Amino acid sequence: MKSSWKSLLGLANRAGKCVSGEELVVKEIRQQRAKMILLAEDASANTRKKLIDKCTYYQVPYYIVPDRIELGNAIGKEQRVTVAVIDNGFAKKLKKLIDQ
Repeated sequence: MKSSWKSLLGLANRAGKCVSGEELVVKEIRQQRAKMILLAEDASANTRKKLIDKCTYYQVPYYIVPDRIELGNAIGKEQRVTVAVIDNGFAKKLKKLIDQ
C-alpha cells in the first residue's frame, strides 16, 4: 500500500467525511452510513472481531492497515484503531489506492 491513501484519508477527514474511534464507527456501520472501514492491524482481537463481524453483517467493505499510529497520523490525530469513511466518492478512490 502506498502512502497516497493516507493523504486521501486526511483530505476526507478535513472534509468531514470520516469518523474515527470504535464506538462512533460501529454506530456509523449500524446506521448504514459507513461506506468503508479501515482497521489497524494492531487492534485488539476483541475490537477486530467486533468490527469485522459488523462489517460482514452490514456488508461494509473493510481494509486492514499497518498500525494505529499510521491510521491516526493519516487523519491528523493521535492513535486510531479504526476509521469509517462516510462518503461514496472518497471510499471508491480509497479502495482503488489501497488495492494497488
